[in-house]
Amino acid sequence: LNPIPPSQRRVYFRCIMEREGVLARRAISLNLARDGARLRILAIDFGMRRMGLAVSDALGITAQGIKTLERTRLDDDLKHIQNLAEEYSAGLILIGNPISNKGTETAMSERVASFAEKLRRRLSCPVELVDERLTSAEANRVLRDSGISLQKRRQAVDRMAATLLLQSYLDRRANEAARRRESGAAS
Repeated sequence: LNPIPPSQRRVYFRCIMEREGVLARRAISLNLARDGARLRILAIDFGMRRMGLAVSDALGITAQGIKTLERTRLDDDLKHIQNLAEEYSAGLILIGNPISNKGTETAMSERVASFAEKLRRRLSCPVELVDERLTSAEANRVLRDSGISLQKRRQAVDRMAATLLLQSYLDRRANEAARRRESGAAS
């Protein structure tokens, strides 16, 4: 068997999955290499005035906050995120979905879903909504406990919320992989 060149892996797997009738962009493994490097995950804490942003490291272990996006026009925001996805070789975009504590949709979650759909049309990688209940509250608590001023907390809360959102996703994914390995080894 000839190995698939890294530059063609995404296209190859997309074709296989389309042939099987599965939505291609959902099937691309997050661990597939692009030119020898793992794909990263970009997380967005959606807001009407600002968007907190975070990106995973190349190994998918840790989340780092990146500069908060001060929103302007929708097209400019989408283009900025598209550029970040390309810059960081993102294989997945996560957007925090602010559902209510009861688990129902809110007015803001409808806006997030609409934004996610527009982003999906622009990007070749998957865009997923993830439950972000209490990430902003947790970000505020962490920043308050760190002792920084109120002004600096306001500037950092969106980035911190995106970082917490992404880190919890990475931890959950790592735990699920460990459980699969353990159950496979026990068989």
